Amino acid sequence: MKKLVAEFIGTLWLVLGGCGSAVLAAAYPELGIGFTGVAIAFGLTVLTMAYAIGHISGCHLNPAVSVGLWIGGRFDKKDLIPYIVAQVLGGIAGAGILFIIASGKPGFELGGFAANGYGEHSPGGYGMMAALLTEIVMTFMFLIIILGATHKKATAGFAGLAIGLGLTLIHLISIPVTNTSVNPARSISQALFAQGWALEQLWLFILAPVIGAALAGFVYKIISPDNE
Repeated sequence: MKKLVAEFIGTLWLVLGGCGSAVLAAAYPELGIGFTGVAIAFGLTVLTMAYAIGHISGCHLNPAVSVGLWIGGRFDKKDLIPYIVAQVLGGIAGAGILFIIASGKPGFELGGFAANGYGEHSPGGYGMMAALLTEIVMTFMFLIIILGATHKKATAGFAGLAIGLGLTLIHLISIPVTNTSVNPARSISQALFAQGWALEQLWLFILAPVIGAALAGFVYKIISPDNE
């Protein structure tokens, strides 16, 4: 239960910090943080939680990460579903807090609410296939970073830094394409509030990250220094 509560809190923070920066601060007139600021914000949420709860739950904060770690032989199958439920609920709670804050401004309009999308709902107008490939590849690389940085032979104490910076880089690359998911819990939480097109396109942002994570789990088993 401690692990699940930690995953709930961590995913809440990821959504509130990352999506919150996009909704509240990215387009703020003249002083907005833009794509770069949002990318840094997402990286900081993972970086801070890695050191806050990493020793409690492993700080997955992401159903795709849990799947990738399980396939990579680094996570117990019996914990997979409880972790995913805690992450999705934490993401929804974070989005709920963000909605309450954002709607406190007179004239508030929900808009896309930092939801992920493709086609006309992609920030750069990228199509479905581009979005699908982007999410698979970015999640694949994210899991390779995680599996490598947390390996027992990796330099101790720096995993959180590598993972946080890795997520920042992923956002710098892919925000224009999909608004960056690589995390089904993050996508589900925002789509539930944005409704409409966000829910219609949600399938891609659940399927693609899981595929990318699963592929990374298989590949890391092959290249792992534990593999003779």
